[in-house]
Amino acid sequence: MAKKMTNRQLAALETRKKLLEAAKKIVSEKGLINTSIEEITKACGVSNGTFYTYFKRKEDVIFALSREMYQEIYENAQAHEGSFMERLIFYMVNFSGYIEKSGLKLCQEWVRNTVDPDLVENPDDKNKLGMDIDSMKGLLERGVERDELQKDTPVDVLSHTLADVLYGEMLCWDMTGGAYSFEERTKEFCNMFLSEIIKPYLNAMSRK
Repeated sequence: MAKKMTNRQLAALETRKKLLEAAKKIVSEKGLINTSIEEITKACGVSNGTFYTYFKRKEDVIFALSREMYQEIYENAQAHEGSFMERLIFYMVNFSGYIEKSGLKLCQEWVRNTVDPDLVENPDDKNKLGMDIDSMKGLLERGVERDELQKDTPVDVLSHTLADVLYGEMLCWDMTGGAYSFEERTKEFCNMFLSEIIKPYLNAMSRK
C-alpha cells in the first residue's frame, strides 16, 4: 500500500509545479536567455532561495519542463483526430516547435551537455534520444493496430529514421545560430518527403 504524502510533501510538489508552470509561460514568451530566475520566482510568489531548493540552475527547470512537455506532445499526437499521417505530422511539427520556442541557446547547451551520455549527471536526461525513438515507435505501432499501416511495416527502422531526421534538423538549426525556423523546416520535410517515406506502408484505405 502506497504511503500517504504529508502536507509538507504535498506543498513541496505544489511549489515545484508552480515553478515549472511559471517557467513554461515566461520562456515560451521570451525565450530562456531573456528569462531570469527572479522572474520565474516572482511569477509564482516565492523567493529565489526557494527555486534553489528544487533546481540547481535555471536550465534545470527547463530540462524538467521539457521532459513533461515531450510526453504531453506525444499524448496529444496519439489523441489527435485525423489520419495516421496527420498524427505523425502533428507530433513532428510540435516536437520541433517546442524546441524552437524554448530558445536556441538552451538547445545548444542541451546538445553540448548530452552528446556524451557518460557526462550527463541527471539519469532522466541520459536516454532522451531513446525516449523520443520510443515515442515515434508508439505512433507507428498505433497505426498498425488501427489498420492504417500494414502489419509488416518496419516500425523499428522507421522510428529510428524519423528520430534521426528530427535530431539532424535540430543540430543543423543549432549550427546555423537559428538562421531559420526549425519548426518551419520540419513542416517542409513533412510536406515534401514524409508522405513518400510512409506511403509504401499505408493500407489502401489510409491512402485515400
